[in-house]
Amino acid sequence: MTNAPLQHILYIDDEEDIRTVAQMALEMVGGMTVTVCCCGRDGLDSARSSPPQMILLDVMMPDMDGPETFAALRADPDLATIPVAFMTAKIRPEEVSDLMRLGAAGVIAKPFDPMTLADQVRDVWNKFHE
Repeated sequence: MTNAPLQHILYIDDEEDIRTVAQMALEMVGGMTVTVCCCGRDGLDSARSSPPQMILLDVMMPDMDGPETFAALRADPDLATIPVAFMTAKIRPEEVSDLMRLGAAGVIAKPFDPMTLADQVRDVWNKFHE
């Protein structure tokens, strides 16, 4: 897997305000293209129809939460190798460890700083490719 510049991200989060801020931050500050989805099922459909380079995934969502969505992504051979970073307000060390044990590429704390979010995402991307 080559470490190509990160350009296309899929962001899955049930909170519209957070999706909007993250999309603006990643596109305007980070120069990336961001597809947003409001739930795990829509995110899976979007990833299948237009595979992103990386997925940002909220942990707490109704119906299909982040870990369930992550498991579905890993179960799909076409999506299984896409790096996934969880975005969550639950950042106690044991919670972060649990998410990393699932196979996450990283964990980004919410609330995030819109001015540094793109750098945080690129850091996860670069570490994933080391």
